[in-house]
Amino acid sequence: MDRSLLKARSSSAEHCPYVAEVGGSIPSAPINTAVWVAALRHCRRGCVGAAAAVPLLIAACATPRPPSETAAERAAQALQRNAQYIIGPGDKLSVVVYDNPQVSVSDLPVRPDGRISIPLVPDVPAAGMTSSELATTLTERLKKYVQDPNVTVLMRDFTGPFDRQVKVIGEAADPQAIAYRVHMTLLDVMILTKGLTRFAAGNRAVIVRRQPDGSLSRVPVRLSDLIKDGDISQNVEMQPGDTLIIPQTWF
Repeated sequence: MDRSLLKARSSSAEHCPYVAEVGGSIPSAPINTAVWVAALRHCRRGCVGAAAAVPLLIAACATPRPPSETAAERAAQALQRNAQYIIGPGDKLSVVVYDNPQVSVSDLPVRPDGRISIPLVPDVPAAGMTSSELATTLTERLKKYVQDPNVTVLMRDFTGPFDRQVKVIGEAADPQAIAYRVHMTLLDVMILTKGLTRFAAGNRAVIVRRQPDGSLSRVPVRLSDLIKDGDISQNVEMQPGDTLIIPQTWF
């Protein structure tokens, strides 16, 4: 900023009551130069209409907003969330309340509505939570009946929420929905589904993946090259909710 503008800003702070009201001297925060120039023009007219300049000065002196969340931070949060197992209908749990065996339950199924029931605490939502989140919820609910409850939730059988399962359809030997596991790869999925049928067009397979904004993307994969030729470059990492579609050959 040139010296004349700095001198004008300092002079206006001394002689204009409106400038003095919003800080007096030259603000230390980052300044929007264009806004200050417009405000100072009001003050040079003998403070006529200077009241209109006050909002401009306040805006110029305002502390800049912190930068919004970056794409890398959002990706890291999504990766952390994917690394945690999310409870879904059909899972089996064990709820252990320390030193209270009469309230503890083993092999407790999560109902199709996503809820569980234990002694004293019926109909607790469980689907969509991690085991630690569910333990915290049960602890709060049990405080009415048990002094200082210490609750641990253990996973016994894994199914997972429908929107996080990896689904395989088409010409797989055993098409099915698979509970997502951290760092699951395409080869892991094919082992669980027992490979391709004789009619599969493996190199025309595609993974349909839902993006964070709700849109769908398609990831082509060459399954035959992966399984028959050992092309590890096709061994892509799966994501929760992926659908692998294996078409039938044309001949």
